[in-house]
Amino acid sequence: MEMEKHKRDAAALLEKLAIAHGAPGFEKKVREIFRQSVRGQVSTDGMGNIFHCKKGEKDSPRIMLTAHMDEVGFAVQSITKSGLVKFIPLGGWWSHTLLAQRVRILTGDGREILGVIGSKPVHFLSDAEREKVIKLEDMFIDVGAVNGEEVEKELGIQLGDPIVPESPFATLANPDLLMCKGFDNRVGMALLIQTMNLLSAKTHPNTVHGVATVQEEVGVRGATTAGHSVDPHVAIVLEGAPADDLPGMPEEECQARVGKGVQIRLMDPSAIMNRPLVDKAVLVARKKGISFQKAVRRTGATDAKAIHLHGKGVPTVVLGVPARYIHTHNSVIHLEDYLSGLRLAVELIGELDHETVKGFTDFEGEREAGGTP
Repeated sequence: MEMEKHKRDAAALLEKLAIAHGAPGFEKKVREIFRQSVRGQVSTDGMGNIFHCKKGEKDSPRIMLTAHMDEVGFAVQSITKSGLVKFIPLGGWWSHTLLAQRVRILTGDGREILGVIGSKPVHFLSDAEREKVIKLEDMFIDVGAVNGEEVEKELGIQLGDPIVPESPFATLANPDLLMCKGFDNRVGMALLIQTMNLLSAKTHPNTVHGVATVQEEVGVRGATTAGHSVDPHVAIVLEGAPADDLPGMPEEECQARVGKGVQIRLMDPSAIMNRPLVDKAVLVARKKGISFQKAVRRTGATDAKAIHLHGKGVPTVVLGVPARYIHTHNSVIHLEDYLSGLRLAVELIGELDHETVKGFTDFEGEREAGGTP
């Protein structure tokens, strides 16, 4: 019954977070959801990161439990005389996925203006042009205006205004499969909020700092300053990880299958995780019967890139919920993977006492040989 309640709460929270407008640098609406959802006081820093602390039995070790608020989006770059909006990307986009898709432009006065991404009509393309992926600079957003003056004065759209995909929250044939924009990283945000709230009713041998960061999609900028605020001994990064269980991936390299559990990431090009911490996460998952998948990623990056380099170094691990089609208008996650991540985050934090955390960086006392669980 308890897990069913967590599932219902998760679905409701994921819907609220996923549909929120939150391009990099414009995370206000997501920050507000975090502020309203956690139990207790919050604070912010100059970048817009938001913090919530849950003290346990000890002030130390300090655990940084973190997820980024922003999603990939765009910004208004210019407005044509004919009333079309030109845009630039905020984060990584493959332009192949964008044509004829709806978007929402957030104006300075809080309105969300619906538009559609267009380009030169296919009927007027040469054979050679049809074989190419159209560049973003050759696309535009049609908001239904007759000229540039209407765009600016009547609709209130200005240069630099943020843009995100328009995508309704939905369930697929399997009700545990959820679809919407922004699961990278609103799934991590939901995990962060629910984990902090669950910890409010539990004892743990540490102090946990729940941190929602800004501007991860444009270079892990918020995480860089957040590390200074928390100065953590350990960091757990909660993410929406790209699923790889689709055609085109070698069977042996599938390490993020939807429905097969939370992903425990060992490394990616931006960070090699602290191996004793990874091993601890694996041991906890096995001991508690939590479904998980281990992963070594050829591409990608997370807030771990900045956090693990903070100060003298911070043992860091990434827990990811596999999501199909991230960085598009419609990504898909499985609720059971989400719940696996929730359980593992709570259980792992419960075992991070002083001696355990000290062992993650005990390089002077390490044995010459050691096993991997």
